[in-house]
Amino acid sequence: MDKPIQPIIIKKVKKAAHAHHGGAWKIAYADFVTAMMAFFLLMWLISMTTQEQKNGLAEYFAPGATSPTTSGAGGVLMGTALDKSGNKSAVPRDAATEATGQDDGRSNWWGNARDRAAASEQANHSAIASIRQALQNMPDIAELSRNIVIEPTKEGVDVSLVDQDGRSMFPEGSVDPYERTRRVLEAIAPTLRRLPNRLRVTGHTSASRPGSMRAGEPWSLTTGRALAVRDILSGAGLPSDNFFSVVGRADTEPVFPDNPYLSPNRRVTITLLNAEPALPPNLLR
Repeated sequence: MDKPIQPIIIKKVKKAAHAHHGGAWKIAYADFVTAMMAFFLLMWLISMTTQEQKNGLAEYFAPGATSPTTSGAGGVLMGTALDKSGNKSAVPRDAATEATGQDDGRSNWWGNARDRAAASEQANHSAIASIRQALQNMPDIAELSRNIVIEPTKEGVDVSLVDQDGRSMFPEGSVDPYERTRRVLEAIAPTLRRLPNRLRVTGHTSASRPGSMRAGEPWSLTTGRALAVRDILSGAGLPSDNFFSVVGRADTEPVFPDNPYLSPNRRVTITLLNAEPALPPNLLR
């Protein structure tokens, strides 16, 4: 008896595809890498810019309709916060005159004083750039770049000839500068002659360590060095009327009060003084 023919059954197993995991983590990771790159680029730019450039950027991006206060010290604004009262200059100056019924010229004087202050600040930045350009034109004194400190101050611009470890601007105990110091002064003299600022020359020295012998009496030494700087600038063409004062401070005004023995405390500073506006006669009434 023949066996019945059995059908051949073929089973096809369909493999289920893996679920799609998505690529959101890749986008998040790319955003994180981009943010870190921008952060480190910002840190690098901050470390490469000078204080004058930072001040200029801060002024450029400062909001014009806000009023700074001293609240918020230590925060992101570094001691400057935005006053809730808004822009205090938004009130017209004539409103105060209408309220008092008189105008004694004080408001106009204060407005002109602000304009003069802004112009003076701009002039100081231009003076700093001119002095640095004059020094850059003398590559033979490039090794003195750390000994020449130029910075804006409340009184104007300070150009300081500073001693550093291993390199000084004056021989120890002497009021006669090195030849390299003389060349620096002669290089900046033409620029100082073109500027309208009057000059104050101040000599400083460092304190003597206990038990050490001091080379020269500090008051005479710093006064003599300030006079020597004045004489070199005068010999390079600066009129005598350009000098406001020449003084020696001995070791009474160190750059580093916590360590008055450091060599950078020995310096001669040429200050380009801001012009002081005259007060109106009725200001103190």
